[in-house]
Amino acid sequence: MTDPVALDPARRPFVDLHHHAGVDTLRRRRTVIETGEAYAAIGAWVVVKSHLVPTTAAAWEARARGLPVSGSVVLNHGVGGLDPRVVVTAVLAHGPDAPARTVVYLPTVTGHAHPAGGGQRPFHPDVAAHAAGVAVSDDDGHLRRETLEVIACCADLPVVLATGHSTREEVLRVIDAAVARGVSRLVVTHATHPMVGLTDTDLRDLADVEGLAIELTGLTYILGRQRPEQFFDSVRAHPRVLLSSDLGQPTTVDVVDWLPWTREWMRAGGLGDDAVRSLLVTTPAELLAP
Repeated sequence: MTDPVALDPARRPFVDLHHHAGVDTLRRRRTVIETGEAYAAIGAWVVVKSHLVPTTAAAWEARARGLPVSGSVVLNHGVGGLDPRVVVTAVLAHGPDAPARTVVYLPTVTGHAHPAGGGQRPFHPDVAAHAAGVAVSDDDGHLRRETLEVIACCADLPVVLATGHSTREEVLRVIDAAVARGVSRLVVTHATHPMVGLTDTDLRDLADVEGLAIELTGLTYILGRQRPEQFFDSVRAHPRVLLSSDLGQPTTVDVVDWLPWTREWMRAGGLGDDAVRSLLVTTPAELLAP
């Protein structure tokens, strides 16, 4: 069957590469279907993300209802960790003619300490008891064999490889390994967030890596993890920067309210209409295009 919904970036005001929907490790504002309905109401596209389960099957169901949704998989312990079979299954569940690539995240529950948003409640009371960190690197700092197998798998599939909650050093090693193995689409998740820690110098050094995009997220600035002026510096440091919401929490602003405010905030910061559209639509759409 032909997929009923097209990415069609020319008519989208926003292509959100990173939005949380239930079910997830934490409670979320909406289900996948409800999220699709909210984005459809504003004409936008959304990639739904869960730290707990793959969202590709739910995204397929949402598109069967005419909703602008694509999916992702986070290679955390609960889904099987760093296993190419998990990646393949997620891609198959996305549908035979999915209009957007599956986003494959390296682990986000890694054992590295990083700040969490306050006031969030777990989806299930036993989630933490069954969580275990999945490391992408060994004790010597080298990428694990399992990490390299996943990266190689991603070179052969219609996916975007995302770096998850890897550290700066891990991100740089993942990029090198992905380029060496022919991965065509990569995104550095939360690139300049303190838990990752890429600098603007790093971004400039990565500017010539073909197929690589840099993700900044609205939630980073909502929670005060970085100053607004750092956002504008980072945007100017790399030619392919995208802005995702990273929203979906019941305790933070709703994306339908965040989007118009953010567009005006970026313009007030000196970005022209073309630059704003590149951040919100063009760069993420090019990354997701089959």
